[in-house]
Amino acid sequence: MAREVIHSDKAPKAIGPYSQAIRVDAGRMVFCSGQVPLVAETMEFNSQDVVEQTEQVMKNLEAVLAAAGAKFENVVRTTIFLTNLGDFVKVNEVYGKYFPNNPPARATVQVAALPKGAQVEIDCIAVI
Repeated sequence: MAREVIHSDKAPKAIGPYSQAIRVDAGRMVFCSGQVPLVAETMEFNSQDVVEQTEQVMKNLEAVLAAAGAKFENVVRTTIFLTNLGDFVKVNEVYGKYFPNNPPARATVQVAALPKGAQVEIDCIAVI
């Protein structure tokens, strides 16, 4: 199995021992690591507001997908991690704008904490 590490300078660099994404299966499957709302240029959060954090997370995912030759329409599975499940509706409103037709399968879970104190993290799998 061929395995290719994907990296985008338009998304925050990894803050641990992981890749932004890995492309496998003759380049058809892309596994994107969870993105938090870090701005690539500053490696700081764009905001403490969950709506603005979700927008940044989606921009980061979009950059990583693009580096792999994929788009949101190629995404088949996502996982949303929230520190407060009470933010579910707000996060859904932002998330839904990126998947207006035939959204991917998804799980949403509440977690005790996220890296660097983020309120939201999203990962995805895409098939090109």
